[in-house]
Amino acid sequence: MNMALGDQAFTRNGSGQLAIEARGLVKRFDGTLAVDGVDISVPEGAIYGILGPNGAGKTTTLRMLLGIIDPDEGSRRVFGHDRPHDIARLIGYLPEERGLYPSMKAIEAIAFMGALRGLPLAEGRRRGMELLEKHNLAHAAERQIRQLSKGMAQNVQLLGTLVHRPRLVVLDEPFSGLDAINQGKLERTIRTLAEEGATVIFSTHVIHHAERLCEGVAIIAGGKVPYAGSVDAARDRIPAQVRLETRAREGGWLAALPADARREGDFFYFSLPEGGIEPMLRALIEGEAGILSLSIERAGLHDAFVAIAGEAAARALGEESEAEMRR
Repeated sequence: MNMALGDQAFTRNGSGQLAIEARGLVKRFDGTLAVDGVDISVPEGAIYGILGPNGAGKTTTLRMLLGIIDPDEGSRRVFGHDRPHDIARLIGYLPEERGLYPSMKAIEAIAFMGALRGLPLAEGRRRGMELLEKHNLAHAAERQIRQLSKGMAQNVQLLGTLVHRPRLVVLDEPFSGLDAINQGKLERTIRTLAEEGATVIFSTHVIHHAERLCEGVAIIAGGKVPYAGSVDAARDRIPAQVRLETRAREGGWLAALPADARREGDFFYFSLPEGGIEPMLRALIEGEAGILSLSIERAGLHDAFVAIAGEAAARALGEESEAEMRR
């Protein structure tokens, strides 16, 4: 089933230039439908997230977008090219399966990864040392990969993904296995890449990374994309919630509260009225409700995910996030 974007299309800064455009991607493995009609549009310069639980089809989708595997149906274009391999030098890809030669020195590993994208080895070593110094890893340049901690080795592989200065950076579950400090460093790296003009796409099953970083997301569940668009538009699918505390417990002012208002302890909770909150406030003041506090809370991306993908997918996502935090 082809999930048309319609009003979910996501544009950035009005440029209209797309780094990636995919329509109706379908992939089967041994007769099993892994990806079912995925549509995604990613504008140049954006930070874009592919959000969903493990097994949802995130990695298969990324691999089809990059031309690592071909779709059974549908089409994809990267910077206007329908053969991504032809512009491999413009792309940096960090797969979910980390892998570096254990006996290779860190600086050589970075240069080697750059060479795979057409960068001369000498230039790769020079840029690699600059990157290691920038990321406070210069002391590890001559160490073998087997001598590095897991986090350091992952950072070296990330730098190898970036050494040829790609215009498109694709990261498959890049935060997996990183401690909180290295997750923060990676978030800063992603923001810097976008500030420098690169397009960054990453897959994740951890909602808060997508919420903090992304301008646009594709929510994927069961191989389908029920939503692809801006994070703000996803959150706006759920009305903002109002929390109200009053001094008075009863009175005629209660009639001014929306029909969905519910009382929990000292607070009332209800959806933000369509006409705004000002008319209700006037009624509360005139009715001497005695407003002690009032806050308007916008829905988070997690709530939007539940509304869009369903409770089961959200529960799976939450379980994976909790498991990740316990590692």
